[in-house]
Amino acid sequence: MTGTTVDHRTLEAWLAAQAGRTRLRLIACGSVDDGKSTLIGRLLYESRGIFEDQLATLAADSVTMGTRGGDLDLALLTDGLAAEREQGITIDVAYRYFSTATRNYILADAPGHEQYTRNMVTGASTADVAVVLVDARKGVLTQTRRHTYLVSLLGIRRAVLAVNKMDLVDHSRAVFDRIEGEYQEFCARVGLPDVTGIPIAAATGANVVSRSALMPWYTGPALLDLLDAIPVPDDPAAKPLRLAVQQIHRPHQDFRGIAGVVASGVLRPGDAVSVLPSRRRSRVARILVGDRRVEVAPAGLSVTVTLADDIDVARGDVLVAPEHEPGVADQLQATLIWMHEHAMMPGRSYVMKLATQTALATVTRLKYTIDVNTHAHIASRKLEMNELGVCDLDVNRPLVFDPYAVNRDLGGFILIDRLTNDTVGAGLVQFALRRSQNLPWQAFDVSGSSRARLKGQRPCVVWLTGLSGAGKSTIANIVETRLHQLGHHTYILDGDNVRHGLNRDLGFTDADRVENIRRVAEVARLMADAGLIVLVSFISPYRADRLMARELLPEGQFIEVFVDAPLPVAEARDPKGLYRKARRGELKNFTGVDAPYEAPEAPDLHIDTSAVAAEQAADRVLDALRSAGVISSR
Repeated sequence: MTGTTVDHRTLEAWLAAQAGRTRLRLIACGSVDDGKSTLIGRLLYESRGIFEDQLATLAADSVTMGTRGGDLDLALLTDGLAAEREQGITIDVAYRYFSTATRNYILADAPGHEQYTRNMVTGASTADVAVVLVDARKGVLTQTRRHTYLVSLLGIRRAVLAVNKMDLVDHSRAVFDRIEGEYQEFCARVGLPDVTGIPIAAATGANVVSRSALMPWYTGPALLDLLDAIPVPDDPAAKPLRLAVQQIHRPHQDFRGIAGVVASGVLRPGDAVSVLPSRRRSRVARILVGDRRVEVAPAGLSVTVTLADDIDVARGDVLVAPEHEPGVADQLQATLIWMHEHAMMPGRSYVMKLATQTALATVTRLKYTIDVNTHAHIASRKLEMNELGVCDLDVNRPLVFDPYAVNRDLGGFILIDRLTNDTVGAGLVQFALRRSQNLPWQAFDVSGSSRARLKGQRPCVVWLTGLSGAGKSTIANIVETRLHQLGHHTYILDGDNVRHGLNRDLGFTDADRVENIRRVAEVARLMADAGLIVLVSFISPYRADRLMARELLPEGQFIEVFVDAPLPVAEARDPKGLYRKARRGELKNFTGVDAPYEAPEAPDLHIDTSAVAAEQAADRVLDALRSAGVISSR
């Protein structure tokens, strides 16, 4: 019993001590092999943040996989993935926790290799301070600048420059001064105002936990002392209320709770709240944490809130202070960090997730990319992997947002590929575009359905896709002739014909192909709204772009027809001689030869024109129109 009492009192004392401690979130970043993992391992080791069994494992691993001749290799503490240990680089973001007598730390070990810049962004998005490592032998590298620029973009205002491996340059003051001067100059250009340089040797511990006699010329604090002295960033509780709704709880008919995390501000019963984007207002009736009522909910707390009024609230809505409302817009300017091997191209739509909000977003314009070395703005049509750029976004519904510089939770977003579900980009909202507020939809009395009734038909877009020479235009021509004979109102949008006018400024690069289909899809939508049956005959090689075209139309008004011909068959036909030119190298980026074609996975109609004649193929399209109720079955 005595032992239990002592343990209980010890626990209570520990909890009381923790309650008064501050917490600082760090990210360690820099180029490959600058020693980030070793530094973090040193901090964990010296702060006694390693359990005995971990220390035993580390000692064993240091013998078999270490790089220090059997001595403790502290980098192995954070290089947790087998691939990392084999290659000697950090791939994933490893989060570690340690404490000093002053505060608690959460430290992210970010990958240094350029290929894994996206992982570094993940670690930096929640950090308060960046520890940027530089190998004293190599100096400031491109990846050092890239990470520093990202740190600045992601809202981190304070950095520590740790010039590592000073033991390998004879602890030279001249080396340190040169590197620090170059780095401080770069930070001034990218808007990182508070940078402190420290010369260290993580492998030996010099200037990490305590000052080293080997560098008497350095009179500043050791790294850990500096971190302990850094003021805690602004309290999110001092900012306006923001609570993004994650879920609506309805355990029974007498309870309706709004669940979410208080991102900023403080929430109390009786507080007035505005629900965005609807701008309906109410007051907080109760605040629950689990099943326990609380009288105050500070930033960071997960809560369930009930309101005094029965108003419509759903996932993706945001509860805010009525006197400090954020923006609501469907067109935004943002900084975009591209993370995928397939380039970002304007005109293609992606799933956008901002806080708990989900929408479809299209990059309508890439204004420029950013050179991380010179900070220069460069004109470009697309963003490649690990590139940064500023762009305009068009979103299919109004989103609630704050500029990222004001609120990370409501200003940061990700983009997701709609077909693969891969996260392809991360973005930082800057502001709403003026046209978002100044371009409302103009309503007219005559609707698309009334135009179609006047023509005695249902509007529809028949999208014929396939390789050049597959027979798309031939089939479209026969179908239109038959429809015309039946008295229907039609129009053909043909790939070659459109490039003589509307799209004459476009070439055949990936970006131009995306824009080509985006324009044609918008024209087809307008023609369908006019009541027409629109036949679209385009190679349209990318699934994502055909999906975008489908989603512009109401349900039931889009029929995708895969006009399928094996490449040898299409090439043998070669009615325009294009394949011969492509094979001779006279025609670049030709689909099927040196550019890909993504065949439809589930088309509404699949026609193999190597087995079916054009007249029979047209019959099948007409049958599909009858089955869809677009034309009568007579």
